[in-house]
Amino acid sequence: MKSQSSSQTSISYATTITPGEVIDTYGVGRVLVSHRPDFKKDDLVAGFLTWGEYTIVKKGSLLNKLDPSLEFPLSYHVGVFGFSGLAAYGGFFEVCKPKPGEKVFVSAASSSIGHLIGQYAKLLGCYVVGSAGSQEKGLMSTLTTSEARCQKQHMNSLGRVAICGVISEYTNASTRAAPEMLDIVYKRIRIQVFLTADLMTVYADFLSKTVEYLHYGKLKAIEDISQGVESIPSAFIGLFNATGRRTHISECFSIRLFILEGEWLKGTTKTLNRSSPGEQRTSQN
Repeated sequence: MKSQSSSQTSISYATTITPGEVIDTYGVGRVLVSHRPDFKKDDLVAGFLTWGEYTIVKKGSLLNKLDPSLEFPLSYHVGVFGFSGLAAYGGFFEVCKPKPGEKVFVSAASSSIGHLIGQYAKLLGCYVVGSAGSQEKGLMSTLTTSEARCQKQHMNSLGRVAICGVISEYTNASTRAAPEMLDIVYKRIRIQVFLTADLMTVYADFLSKTVEYLHYGKLKAIEDISQGVESIPSAFIGLFNATGRRTHISECFSIRLFILEGEWLKGTTKTLNRSSPGEQRTSQN
């Protein structure tokens, strides 16, 4: 969401938010009307929705049907099973390609992605060091890191760095420091930046392994959940200060979806007016 703000002046792959327009988000909803054979009424789905009671999902939109047999909280589907989880799993296993026994350093280790990377690394048998903005975030006991430190470690030769965000820079207007390139060259360090969209080829493997880890208690999905749309401003600000912890989810709306395409879009307004209340409350990131 910060990348959509008009205050974000650097290159962004997200569309800028215009005051008065509906805000897009990743969330969970229940299908009310569908004109596609792969989605039925009352199906629970996760994907790109909007902040509102109703969302019209057009052809080509990213939408995944939820498996009711998983029996996990709906909030998991916007957190540990969502883009944060995929970024953690894919960034660690596919980009860094770690080996058991290697040393892993996780910056922003209490973030929605960082706290999962630390756990995946421990499950692989790596020695994990996590950094966070304050000791109160309790990394050692909660996230099972080998160490919790508030300082950066020196990279080893032939080290790999995977970058998927710069949360400390999103609201930083000051001059930004450049890395020491001589060290990177002499140590033959590989730095690779990725977007979660690059990792969709490993989604099935990610979901299967993560479900297994959660089922057997090997992985913890840590969330901060706030209630109501009025809680969004303070929750959003909290992501960029010492109160920000793990995945933050706002339970704001009972979202009902209209999955439409082609000529069906012309009847959308009439369909909205006939919709019924009381659908299941859902979560949005």
